[in-house]
Amino acid sequence: ELGIDMGAIDLVIQIEAPPSVASGMQRIGRAGHHVGMPSDGIIFPKYRADLVACAAVTRAMHEGLVEATRYLRNPLDVLAQQIVAIVAHPPAVVKPRKKGRPPAESEIKVDDLFALIRRAAPFASLTRTSFEGVLDLLSGRYPSDEFSELRPRITWDRNRSVLTPREGAKSLAILNAGTIPDRGLYGVFLVGTEKKPVRVGELDEEMVFESRTGETFLLGASTWRIDEILQDRVLVSPAPGEPGKMPFWHGDSAGRPLEFGRRIGALLRELREMPRNAAISRLVREHDLDAQAAENLSRFLADQEIATVTVPDDRNIVIERIRDELGDWRVCVLTPFGSSVHAPWAMAAAGRVRAAGGLDVTVMWADDGFVLRFPDTDVPPDTAWLLLDAAEAAEVVLRQLGSTALFAAKFREAAGRALLLPRRRAKGRAPLWHQRKRAYDLLSVASRYPAFPMLLEAYRECMRDVFDMPAFLEVLRSIQKRQVQVHIADTRTPSPFAASLLFSYVANYIYDGDAPLAERRAQALSIDQDQLRELMGDIDLRELLDADAIAEVEKHAQLLEDSQHARSADGIHDLLLRLGDLSRRELTRRLASPDVLKSLDSLLRARRVVEIKIAGERRLIAVEDAARYRDALPIALPPGIARAFLTPVKEPALELVRRFARTHGPFTVPDVTRRFGLDPKTAAGAPHRLTLAG
Repeated sequence: ELGIDMGAIDLVIQIEAPPSVASGMQRIGRAGHHVGMPSDGIIFPKYRADLVACAAVTRAMHEGLVEATRYLRNPLDVLAQQIVAIVAHPPAVVKPRKKGRPPAESEIKVDDLFALIRRAAPFASLTRTSFEGVLDLLSGRYPSDEFSELRPRITWDRNRSVLTPREGAKSLAILNAGTIPDRGLYGVFLVGTEKKPVRVGELDEEMVFESRTGETFLLGASTWRIDEILQDRVLVSPAPGEPGKMPFWHGDSAGRPLEFGRRIGALLRELREMPRNAAISRLVREHDLDAQAAENLSRFLADQEIATVTVPDDRNIVIERIRDELGDWRVCVLTPFGSSVHAPWAMAAAGRVRAAGGLDVTVMWADDGFVLRFPDTDVPPDTAWLLLDAAEAAEVVLRQLGSTALFAAKFREAAGRALLLPRRRAKGRAPLWHQRKRAYDLLSVASRYPAFPMLLEAYRECMRDVFDMPAFLEVLRSIQKRQVQVHIADTRTPSPFAASLLFSYVANYIYDGDAPLAERRAQALSIDQDQLRELMGDIDLRELLDADAIAEVEKHAQLLEDSQHARSADGIHDLLLRLGDLSRRELTRRLASPDVLKSLDSLLRARRVVEIKIAGERRLIAVEDAARYRDALPIALPPGIARAFLTPVKEPALELVRRFARTHGPFTVPDVTRRFGLDPKTAAGAPHRLTLAG
């Protein structure tokens, strides 16, 4: 809602307590935008437990107790996006030029760019190593040839220490500017208005996937009929008077800050220490609750005290153990400290349980606690698993984080912001399912290289922005020092606090099996090939492959289709990065026209491409592959190559064979030996190792 001119508003109606005091001030502050006018709002709690947060936020808003604000530190995805934008349109181009002088070139020195970026507060502590790691990523120097599907965005002349934009960098930076992640929303447009589209609204990707042509739905105050579903939009026509299904949208909710959580806990503690009538009077007088809401909240706390004796607050945590309808154990950790504390706590606790006993536990967290579901056992689950040592908690969370859907989602968003996987091109938006598929493929490769910048950024975002690790560790230390007491309660039915939490748990998992949940990790399926052959008969699986289909796939992998041909110097460089070594004759077959070959000389002079002798034939390679070929084959490199490209490569022969396999159809070991002049034993071992690695 920030930045939107809503016009004159008299009253704001807020459904559910705002996640923070600052959010409540901002939302209700939309009303009464006139000098001397108060901002009026009404907050409607969604359930009984929500009453507590509503009461706490209103008093804090009166007192102006807004939470502390933190800005991001060293977000590498934003850094990558800004580097591409600056290089595409550097400061020298912006400055007015004197009459008679030629226009400034679109280039910037690396040192000047580093100094410029460090002037911004979020990057004031940026290290040169991290900066150059992002430059390597954007200029096409990857830790492995497995990243060859990525396209470089800038050129880094290491001899001159100068950065220049690659073709299309400027338009890419403009179309994908900003940091708001793509939620896969489909635009809804009136049918028949293609020349001048009339936008009706937006629908969630998941709802579009579940909808069919001819169905009706509600949007705004009207009913619309779906006439056509396209790649990134839905065409509709009015259907007045007809019933329609309600649309839905998925979104991330902001976690409750620890400051607000402690304020809620303090209110709970103070209300319990007061006589009932005095507590109700305070809620009405100081917290703006009406009499019925104040009575309801007082009864809610009394019911909780009957169920668990101790009510969760800022000095007491309640761990409640109950059996569900199936006889499984559900352990509810009830605290008001917010999801940014509960998320890492729940993740670490689940990891400890799995590591200790191999139990398959499911977990869900919210602002009022978190739930772990244990399989049926005779004895209640041991609560010691939930109480972590503050000294080891961060490491436990870090170990669990990489395999979660949350991490996969943040990695996709970071790769999109960094322009590695652009969300938009001139032809339109990439569908979210396609972004997920490409991001999963990239994550599968990047996870083997711990220093990959976007991998580091995904960890940074989760550990710093999504989780409040300092607050989490502070809570754990308070427990260890007995400043916060932990109470265990075994109940037959969920207490009022636990019931609210378990309702969210059920809502979270009710469609877990059939909903297209974002970033679900694919499960690897391994089969016994011999047993499969017995079941299918003795037919060789190779006989099932069609020769024409193989030829078509190989033609695409070899970039021989007309749409894949290189049309510029940057295109030639990209060809060599993806395919590896090519002779001049092989390169010519992959060019849009013979004139493009003229740009090869400039690439050789700039040392972006080098020519070497492989298996008795002169071939061209990208300079980024120089060390890989030098270490794998008995060849000499030409002089003038920057030192950064001469770093020894681990398993270079395996890298060459992997790229050969990825860019060819079925092949034999002699094919590899002839292509590279490799030792037959080395050439035979590489495919075997790749097969074992999956």
